[in-house]
Amino acid sequence: MIGAAYCSGLTPDELVEVAHRVRFKTFARWTLSRHGFATNARMMGFLNSILKVKTFEELRIPLAVTATDVSNGEGVIFRSGPLVEPVRASCAYPGMFLPVNIGGRCLVDGMLAHAVPTRPLREMGAERVLAVHLRGRWSSGTAPRHLFDVIGQCFAIAQEMSADTWKLAADLVIEPDVNGFDYDAFDHTDDLIRCGEETMKAALPRVRAWLAAAQKSPADRAPGALRGAAVLPAE
Repeated sequence: MIGAAYCSGLTPDELVEVAHRVRFKTFARWTLSRHGFATNARMMGFLNSILKVKTFEELRIPLAVTATDVSNGEGVIFRSGPLVEPVRASCAYPGMFLPVNIGGRCLVDGMLAHAVPTRPLREMGAERVLAVHLRGRWSSGTAPRHLFDVIGQCFAIAQEMSADTWKLAADLVIEPDVNGFDYDAFDHTDDLIRCGEETMKAALPRVRAWLAAAQKSPADRAPGALRGAAVLPAE
């Protein structure tokens, strides 16, 4: 959601404003289904109200949105066509949200296929990849309190076990300290934003070094390489 909004033209200040008015019910509705406890169909209206463009082709910054085909485990990467449905699929956390059907494929959260989507960025031609990893809450010896804890623990463990794969494609990994925040802690927006700011400030010297090197030797850049791109992950 954040990737699509930013790449469509929302400023950081506008993103903060949106974050302050978002709640779980903004994009989710509890339902009774064998495939999940909630539907994120409300996200369609929400995204249509905030996005400044409606298709990938209109974005000011290249974007890819990842999802997972739950029928065969394949990763699906969207880079063209309408934006809203791929974002919905990317946010369809298995067990909680119903899968999203796009083109006959049953799609869920992209985290299953791409825990942190660094490789899709490399495939898009990005020269430098900065990965943002929201580390899942899990620790050995701590018993889950309810079903959502069980699901969250399982995915956090799987994400941690796959870290060696996605980290190889990253030049820099940013890990904001979000321990202690629940999945629906929308009333702690300022605290969460502060976590991201503090972590990013510590990484700025290295990012500035990348930019300085790019300005000094533009001729060394590979033809067609992306100077800026984003991939929307499962967070």
